[in-house]
Amino acid sequence: MERIRLGNTVFEGENNVYLLQGEETVLVDAGVATEPTREEFVDGLASFGVTPADVDRVFLTHWHYDHAGLAGMIQNAGGATVHAHEADAELISGAEASLIEDRALQQETFEGWQIPDGPREELLSFLEGHAELAGEDVDVTPFAGGDRFDVNGIEFEAVHLPGHSAGLSAFAFEGEGERQAFVGDAILPKYTPNVGGADVRVESPLAKYVDSLVEMIDRDWDRALPGHRDPIEDPAGRAREILGHHRERTENVIDVLDRHGACDAWTVSHHLFGELETIHILHGPGEAFAHLDHLQRHGIVEREATDYRLVVEDPDVDELFPEP
Repeated sequence: MERIRLGNTVFEGENNVYLLQGEETVLVDAGVATEPTREEFVDGLASFGVTPADVDRVFLTHWHYDHAGLAGMIQNAGGATVHAHEADAELISGAEASLIEDRALQQETFEGWQIPDGPREELLSFLEGHAELAGEDVDVTPFAGGDRFDVNGIEFEAVHLPGHSAGLSAFAFEGEGERQAFVGDAILPKYTPNVGGADVRVESPLAKYVDSLVEMIDRDWDRALPGHRDPIEDPAGRAREILGHHRERTENVIDVLDRHGACDAWTVSHHLFGELETIHILHGPGEAFAHLDHLQRHGIVEREATDYRLVVEDPDVDELFPEP
C-alpha cells in the first residue's frame, strides 16, 4: 500500500489517496478536481509505475469534492469501477445536486440558520467559485454498510459511519498483522470533522456522528488511515477525544442559551467561534445547529421558528453522550 499526498488549499489541507497494487490496481479516494491536483495525482501514480488508465477500482469514503473530485477523470481514462455508499452515490454521480449547486437548498438552509446577508453573500461567492471541484460525472456502483469486497486477496468491509456526510464509510481490513481501516474524514488526527454544515442532508447529524464514534471505539482498530494527514495509531482513543469535544461543545451551547436567551444557529455560532469566513460561514452555524438539534431532540431546548430556547435548567449533559 502506498500513500499519494495531494495539495488542497480549499478544505482540510493535503489529501491522502491510497494505492493498492496487485492483481488489480485499486485506489481509496481521489483528490479534488483542480488542474494542479490532477497533475500531482498523475505524477504520484507515475512514481509507482501506474497511470489513471491502469486503475481498476476506486473506493470512495464519501462524496466531498476533495475525496471524490477526480473519480470521473480516472473512470473515463480506463473504465475503473467507482464504489461509494448508497447515501452518497447520487451526489458523486451528478444525479443529485449538493448544497453547492442547489439554490433552493441553500435558501432553506441559510434561512433556517439565519445567516445574515453579508456573510451569506460571501459564502455564496465562495461556493460558486468551487462548484467545478466536483469534477466529471461518474457511473457509481453503490454499496451498503456491511458489504465486503475482495481487494487483491484482502477482504475490505464497508463500515457505514454517517455524520460528517450521510454516506461516509470506512473500509476495514487486516494487513501487516494489524486490524486497520481507511476512515476518510470519520476521524482526523488534528481537526474535529465538521458535523451539521459539511452535509446538510443528514438528519440528527450529531446523534448519528456520536453513534459512529462509538462504533469506531467498539471496533478498536489498531490503526486508522485518514483522508488527511498521518495515520492514527490509536483510533479508539482519538474517537473518545472527539466524543469528549462534542460533549464540551454541547455544554458551551447550553451556556450561550443560558446567558443570552433564545438564539438562532447563526447567533450561537457567533458566540462559539467569533467571526467566520468562506466555508466556515457554512460549517460554523452548521455545527451550532447540530448541537441545538441534539438538545431539542432530548427535550432540553425548544424551537420556535428559527430560535432555540433553553427549557431545562442545569441539564445533565452526561445523559446525552455515551460512556463507551
